[in-house]
Amino acid sequence: MRIMIVDDNPMNVMVVREMLKKAGYAKIETASSAGEMFQHLGLVDPAPLPPPKIDLILLDMMMPGIDGIEACRRVQQSEQWRDIPVIMVTAVGDSNKLAEALDAGASDFVTKPINRVELLARIRAALRLKAEMDWHKERDRRLREELELARQVQAAALPSPVEEPRLSIRGLYRPADDLAGDLYAWYRIDRDRYGIAVIDAMGHGISSSLVCMFVASALRDAILTRVDPEFVIRELNRRTMQLQFSNPLIQYYFTCLYVVVDTSRGTAEYVNAGHPPGLLSRGDGSAPERLERCCTAIGLFEQIEVEKRVLDLNAGDRLFLYTDGVLELIESGEEQRVDRLLDALLESGADCAALENRFFLKPEPDARQDDRCLVVVEVRKGDSS
Repeated sequence: MRIMIVDDNPMNVMVVREMLKKAGYAKIETASSAGEMFQHLGLVDPAPLPPPKIDLILLDMMMPGIDGIEACRRVQQSEQWRDIPVIMVTAVGDSNKLAEALDAGASDFVTKPINRVELLARIRAALRLKAEMDWHKERDRRLREELELARQVQAAALPSPVEEPRLSIRGLYRPADDLAGDLYAWYRIDRDRYGIAVIDAMGHGISSSLVCMFVASALRDAILTRVDPEFVIRELNRRTMQLQFSNPLIQYYFTCLYVVVDTSRGTAEYVNAGHPPGLLSRGDGSAPERLERCCTAIGLFEQIEVEKRVLDLNAGDRLFLYTDGVLELIESGEEQRVDRLLDALLESGADCAALENRFFLKPEPDARQDDRCLVVVEVRKGDSS
């Protein structure tokens, strides 16, 4: 540990230095004024490169020019040094001055004449606190790095857009935090069919993102092996109910809207498991349709009743699948919100840039934060051969 002594009296510096050396503190820096301390710490322009490592400052309260209280305040305002413990050394017994020093950021104080036992005890306590703070800062740094890696992995797991003569699928995605509890996925089942799903896991952050990644793995297996929406939803529920948590009061669940689009038959088979209704815009101008809920959310019950529904698809039709973070952007009553969302989606059309500007670059009302996913499926004319 490296300690800095700041005092304009050379005798005081010498006495404290000897006390510290006898106690085993060999790395000691000294400064005779606040300005010299600022030089050591790199708080002047131009700053030395790099400033020395200092773990604790013993700072005299009464110094000419900049006094100890103001010097402490400036140190605490620095991003680099704001966590360093400062022990104020004072001959003043004024409680108001001591309170001012503590308010300026000093962690402790000792009075003159300095008692060796008291000084060393306060230094040990301050250095223990500094070591704990450094440990927490390092742990936080590692956690931020791991969260960033997890964010990149989660984003990389999202599928690439599909652009085919008979079908296009594009998705937009924005997590509220580093990690999201929302997910979209699609997989080509065979020449004519795609399985498309939008998922919203309970909560936010690390726990919901891990549930999402588990669901993504289970979803891929279920879509490519089970295919049929009824079987896929039952399989997801079965896999989710196998998750075991140490706290019996914790139960993670998620909503899911899963659609199988068949361009050969011109159909969309779907199951909506507790999810906001998907929207089907008709290319011929006829009334739009909703993909309403037809079973409970996944992960709540061992056995669930699943009802598959089928819609006809024609060239020019567009499917909009989304999570509730998109729906909450619509400033309207609960009953009219889905209709207003459909109007906004139709106004933006299938242009992903316009959709992104409308729903993903705009801040949420009332500073609310939620994950957002939006998938646009467009049925096109094309050669079926």
